[in-house]
Amino acid sequence: MAGHRIPHFQNTAGHAAIEIGAKEFMCVGAHPPYDHPHVFLDMGHDAEKVCPYCSTLFKYNAELDDVTTIPAGCSYDELAA
Repeated sequence: MAGHRIPHFQNTAGHAAIEIGAKEFMCVGAHPPYDHPHVFLDMGHDAEKVCPYCSTLFKYNAELDDVTTIPAGCSYDELAA
């Protein structure tokens, strides 16, 4: 595990679901002081994982790099516009 970087994601905007490009990551909740304990999540063979603290649904999107996020239901093109 020390051989690669673990991305950290937060959901300050309160989206119900977020697409991410990593299957192993940390959820930190929202920006401090509204964060929660930083929890390591691993999707394994699944394509989705729910954070047990903030209930954010993280959806794996293989087209994204490991630091880009997209609120579910939006396209990357919509965010770039």
